[in-house]
Amino acid sequence: MTAVQPRAAASDGRGARRTGSGRGGSRALNALLGLLLAGGAVGLQTLALTENDTGAPLTYTGDKGQDVDARRFHVRLDSFTVTRAIQTRSTETVETDNLFLVVNAAAKSSLKPYHLGQPTLLTADGHRFDATDRVDGTLTMAATWVQPDIWVTGRFFFEVPASALPGAKVVFGLPPSVVVEPYQPEVEIDLGLDEKAARDLAAKPQDVYSLVKK
Repeated sequence: MTAVQPRAAASDGRGARRTGSGRGGSRALNALLGLLLAGGAVGLQTLALTENDTGAPLTYTGDKGQDVDARRFHVRLDSFTVTRAIQTRSTETVETDNLFLVVNAAAKSSLKPYHLGQPTLLTADGHRFDATDRVDGTLTMAATWVQPDIWVTGRFFFEVPASALPGAKVVFGLPPSVVVEPYQPEVEIDLGLDEKAARDLAAKPQDVYSLVKK
C-alpha cells in the first residue's frame, strides 16, 4: 500500500537585518526591500497553491484483495463481475447495451462509524465514471454503516462500455459534506485487468445479476 501526499506549499523562513549607514546602508536597505518583495511573491504563490489544493484528496492505493488502510477507514475490493442486466426487485430488472460492472467490497472504520460515498471508476486514460444511478442507492454498500474494527460487505454498480475496463481502478471515499475538509482520504484499487483479461471478462457477461433475496 502506498500513499500519495499532496505537494507541500513553499515557504521562506529567512529574515533580513538592516546594517550600516550611508551608501552601505542604502545597499542594505535595497537588499531588504528586494527580500521583502521576493517574500511577498512567494507568499502569494503559497496562498494560491493552498487554495487550489484545499479540496485535493489524500490517495491510498492498492490491488484487488488487499486491505488498504486510509487511516479513517479500510477498504478491500474482494471481487467483481460484469452483467447485461440487474434484477433489483422481483418485478424490476434494469438492462444495458453496455456492461454493468458489479464490485464486491468490504470496509471497516478506525474510530467512528462512517458511510462510504458512491465510488468512481477511473480508466487508464483518465476518464471517470460515476456509479450508476439506475440501481437504488439503498441496495448498495453506501447505505451500510461502516463500523470500527468490524468488516462489513456490500456492492457497488457501474454502467460502462467494455473499453473502460483495461487498466481500470475503483476509487472509494467518504460522501460529500457541507464543510469541505482539506485532504480527505480516498482509496484507489486497481482491478488488475490488462487488455486480454478485460476482453475475456467483457466477452462472457452474466445474463442477469440478481439482488433479490431468495
